[in-house]
Amino acid sequence: MREEEIIEILKRENEEFRKLYEEHRHLDALLDDMNKKPYLTPEEEIEKKRMQKEKLYKKDKMAEMIREYKLSLSKEASK
Repeated sequence: MREEEIIEILKRENEEFRKLYEEHRHLDALLDDMNKKPYLTPEEEIEKKRMQKEKLYKKDKMAEMIREYKLSLSKEASK
């Protein structure tokens, strides 16, 4: 099963994954807007770094959930 298919399944079946996915997309959009600015204030730079770290945390958490799902699939297949 492809990773994109697993993501779609988890978005439908796992509330935590769906929430992480939506928050990650929201942060991505905010960061895109921030990156379009010609200049960021020091406060905006700090906020940008915070959002980047939060986005990375959410991405890592989703990747962990995808790995766990793949592992559960392989365990089911070996039964």
